[in-house]
Amino acid sequence: MPAKARDKTGKKLVIVESPAKSKTIAGYLGEGFEVTASVGHIRDLPQPSELPAELKKSSVGKFAVDIEHDFEPYYVVSPGKKKTVAELKTMLKDADELYLATDDDREGEAIAWHLLEVLKPKIPVHRMTFSEITPESLRRALNELRDIDTDLVDAQETRRIVDRLFGYELSPVLWRKIKAGLSAGRVQSVATRLVVERERERMAFRSASYWDLLAVVEPVEAAKGGSFKAKLVQLDGARVASGRDFDDRGQLKTRGAVHLDEAAATALAQALGGAAFAVRSVENKPYTRRPAAPFTTSTLQQESARKLGFSTKTTMQLAQRLYENGFITYMRTDSPALSDQAVNAARRQAAELYGPEYVPQARRVYKGKNKNAQEAHEAIRPAGDSFRTPGQVRSKLGHDEYRLYELIWKRTVASQMADAKGATSTVRLGAVAADGRDAVFTASGTVITFPGFLAAYEEGRDAARDDEDDAQGGRLPSLDEGDRLAPQEVTAVGHETSPPPRYTEASLVATLEERGIGRPSTYATTISTIMDRGYIRKRGSALVPSWIAFSVVKLLEDHFSDYVDYDFTAELEEGLDRIANGEARRVDWLNDFYYGDRKETGLQTVVNDLGEIDPRVVNSIDIAEGITLRVGKFGPYLERAGGDDAEPQRANVPEDLAPDELTPAKAVELMETQGPGERVLGQDPETGRTIVARDGRYGAYVTEVIQEPTEEELAAQPVEYYKNGKPKPPKKPAKVKPRTGSLFKSMSVDTVTLEDALKLMSLPRVLGTDDDGQEITVQNGRFGPYLKKGTDSRSIGSEEEIFTITLEQAKEIYSQPKTRGGRTAAAPLAEFGVDPVSEKKIVVKDGRFGPYITDGVTNITVPRSTSIEDLTREQAIELLAEKRAKGPAKKPVRRKAAAAK
Repeated sequence: MPAKARDKTGKKLVIVESPAKSKTIAGYLGEGFEVTASVGHIRDLPQPSELPAELKKSSVGKFAVDIEHDFEPYYVVSPGKKKTVAELKTMLKDADELYLATDDDREGEAIAWHLLEVLKPKIPVHRMTFSEITPESLRRALNELRDIDTDLVDAQETRRIVDRLFGYELSPVLWRKIKAGLSAGRVQSVATRLVVERERERMAFRSASYWDLLAVVEPVEAAKGGSFKAKLVQLDGARVASGRDFDDRGQLKTRGAVHLDEAAATALAQALGGAAFAVRSVENKPYTRRPAAPFTTSTLQQESARKLGFSTKTTMQLAQRLYENGFITYMRTDSPALSDQAVNAARRQAAELYGPEYVPQARRVYKGKNKNAQEAHEAIRPAGDSFRTPGQVRSKLGHDEYRLYELIWKRTVASQMADAKGATSTVRLGAVAADGRDAVFTASGTVITFPGFLAAYEEGRDAARDDEDDAQGGRLPSLDEGDRLAPQEVTAVGHETSPPPRYTEASLVATLEERGIGRPSTYATTISTIMDRGYIRKRGSALVPSWIAFSVVKLLEDHFSDYVDYDFTAELEEGLDRIANGEARRVDWLNDFYYGDRKETGLQTVVNDLGEIDPRVVNSIDIAEGITLRVGKFGPYLERAGGDDAEPQRANVPEDLAPDELTPAKAVELMETQGPGERVLGQDPETGRTIVARDGRYGAYVTEVIQEPTEEELAAQPVEYYKNGKPKPPKKPAKVKPRTGSLFKSMSVDTVTLEDALKLMSLPRVLGTDDDGQEITVQNGRFGPYLKKGTDSRSIGSEEEIFTITLEQAKEIYSQPKTRGGRTAAAPLAEFGVDPVSEKKIVVKDGRFGPYITDGVTNITVPRSTSIEDLTREQAIELLAEKRAKGPAKKPVRRKAAAAK
């Protein structure tokens, strides 16, 4: 008997990615629609260790991708999404139509495809896309439904597979040769290389000193105007050297330029003190400045870093919330174009707020410059066919959300406003010095006569090298050629050339986009990853590479040069674009990448033919004559060979010392002031072992030296035999762990004695047992000396008490009520005001596992890539919000062992 047909319910199920987005959309779609969220991807590639046993030894086993059969991925529903999938299937049973309304990009298209593959709906399915969450945009989307774009899905899947191949082939090499836990990535490794290369340039840089003159002059005719500043640019017809005339080795590179030192500049200034100055030329040019284009993902990240101080990660999280709640358009876009509705809204608002003269007659049209532009989206702008001003939305947004919305609103409105107009004047003036030399000075100034778009917004810029603008930008008097000028002051000014500026998040994003490396939508994740891996840390806004990043980049450059080559990486991105546009097949492209083609060697061949890599070479950098920096298991240290077969001298490198600050002179200073790396104290009278004091990365300590067994001792071991009578090879004795002990604060490697060392290595010291039979010990810890009885720890006064405290005194301490942490609460390391969510005070405290941020309800460890000094209020709020979003950590389920039968 055929199954009974299900009655129509009229219900339409809409699936989006995020709960916040679903809530906003549900409010606009109204009755008949049920909106729910998948909460991102519902399935992904598993770890190879999670594969079924029968697949682990197959061609799928290495990557969870079948590299022998068209690179077919093996997907599994993520463990945390099984409940979500079950709920979606239940909701689907009562629906007559399914609308897949995930984001309109490759990632969103792939999420929609995975939902279709897993849910297997038997009702009509529609792909619904929109760039903003407003009633009018959703109405348009319902009238423009389409099918899933399999080309976009293929491009996303290819990117996921190539990242898996890249990471799983290269990362193990880093583990073996540098340090466990490191990772290599298609974009992250190239981004790290950029930062390391900039630091290398700074390390190689040698500054040059140069001088020039700054004159303050005023027209002899008072009616002409007041005084102004002018800078020396020419001496006896030759150009006076400025910062741009020197190379990075500190050498003058411009032929014929005059290099003034302090003595020459001072003498010239004195010789010009009473000279007659006159205007030799005046050049007036009209000044016009056009507004910047509306925001793309990349330019929004750059500008919010410059103007608001936000990290790329914070910017994208705030933009995501603004989009999901219907305040801005979709925040992942490469296009600066505005829709007709948006152009009209911007022009209308500019005219209302600033006047009709601030709106040009012709509409402004912007086109993207990015050759790798992804799917055609609109620019990031305020949502709707008419824009809400920042004042109208302020009460609905958090502090940082409001600041970002205001930035987006200003940039969008300004993009449709009139040019700024004015005039730029450049004046050249000269004088003959007392010694007969002819000196030419110049001054320039711009006067804005009509502000145009500047009334709403002015774009920021990154710091440039050797900026010298003492005589630039000010308003100049009305001057004519031949006008006489009186010098009020002529001063010699000294300068030093500056090294290339370190990357900031803004400038790194700009460079990655300019080179076509990766996608702007992934830059926030890329930068977060290289910081979390310990490759990069922030000092203020500057990105500083670690020494381990130098080792990683060196290994990749020497042995995987193509895969950190900027052009090669950009070509990979172009290949993904061709797949997305239907111009290339994913299987062919992946075959070429992994197995190679006639022109290029594939990744598999490069890895298989790797040859021997010497870890010592990879992890060594020459710093000074005879001094080498080594990247060791416990961090970087300096090493200098000892004479006459003596042990090398070593010195730890301070964690807060940037690579470019480790100059040859600094290296010598560290070697000479850090004291001996190791000092022999004598022999333990009981064991006969040598006791030494050492300077370790985490402080000074004493330990015993346990010698490796000699060949004679190994040969003297009893011989064991196999059942066939043949002798077994001799076993290597199990390694004995040496006793160690940290030095007290009052001790040093230079002063500690053998007696002190033996006492320290005897810890913990057993005092005896309490009345309940529990053992009480005393020992030293990270936070000072303490007593321990079972799980109950109590702090004691000083380190010296460790060897003097008695059992009776310990019992007395335990008889007292325990205070929190066994001691008075320490003052917070930092305070950041009240959290906008919990409305409780945010502080940074020093915890057992390092500094952590807390509002008294939620705790989150301070990322190791961020120092407490660099931590901002916005970052603290962001980290607490992320921790709250994750919810409490799930406790592992303990399974009972099956009873034996």
